[in-house]
Amino acid sequence: MTAELIDGKAFALDLRGRIATLAADFTARSGRKAGLAVVLVGADAASQVYVRSKGKATVEAGMASFEHRLPADASETELLDLVRALNHDPLVDGILVQLPLPGHLDEQTVIATISPDKDVDGFHVTNAGRLAVGQPGFVPCTPLGCLMLLKNRLGSLSGLDAVVIGRSNIVGKPMAQLLLAESCTVTIAHSRTRNLADVVRRADIVVAAVGRPEMVKGDWIKPGATVIDVGINRVDGAEPGKTRLVGDVDFAGACDVAGAITPVPGGVGPMTIAVLLRNALVAAFRNAGLELAEGAI
Repeated sequence: MTAELIDGKAFALDLRGRIATLAADFTARSGRKAGLAVVLVGADAASQVYVRSKGKATVEAGMASFEHRLPADASETELLDLVRALNHDPLVDGILVQLPLPGHLDEQTVIATISPDKDVDGFHVTNAGRLAVGQPGFVPCTPLGCLMLLKNRLGSLSGLDAVVIGRSNIVGKPMAQLLLAESCTVTIAHSRTRNLADVVRRADIVVAAVGRPEMVKGDWIKPGATVIDVGINRVDGAEPGKTRLVGDVDFAGACDVAGAITPVPGGVGPMTIAVLLRNALVAAFRNAGLELAEGAI
């Protein structure tokens, strides 16, 4: 068997097209563009790249991008004051504070200061609680993107056995909650799970988000299972001094067994910014008191 590749890049492109159409509809109905504010503290090179790409994608979708930069030595008071100002800005629908923050700033305090209704990253404890009890809120972008890929591939997930490898607040825990809401039977596993290979072998759906290169072996996969590989790990390449990206799953081995699998790169990665835009637009409709059709994005 050769697994079907789940093309996250193509799905994300389609999603961004639908977002752009609905963003234009929002502008026509509200008289303004949906607005996403991104806050960057310091000059971390990777964070700067992410912020630029988010700003570019926001503008391409027909939304307003507000970028705020603070120096690396900015005080926590300065950052929190900025976040509070954005909470009260009627032109800003979504707020994203780029992580990681410099060491002297407390990430949890900053996240807790963002209005839950503008928390498009879905990290606020209020949104985590809303997800847990099935209330409308914002879900972290990566697991929501994974769910979209799964439903596009499989349709109904009801009754399927799902194993989520990883228990982070950003991916593992919300991923499990999303799958539970789709009526999957869900197991949360992690690097210390006993007999992990046997746990994975019974799963119709495997979501690997443990952060260890190629930890999940091909012979752990149930024949025909759908594998979502969230991992992005840089390892040594074939040539000295060269590196390559691999996931948390042994891609070559899994391809011989799985029914479908996301590649790395080109699988889950492109979904993250697309879902961020989706969350920002949903926030805009909610904040403006406008109806957005169920399942439109």
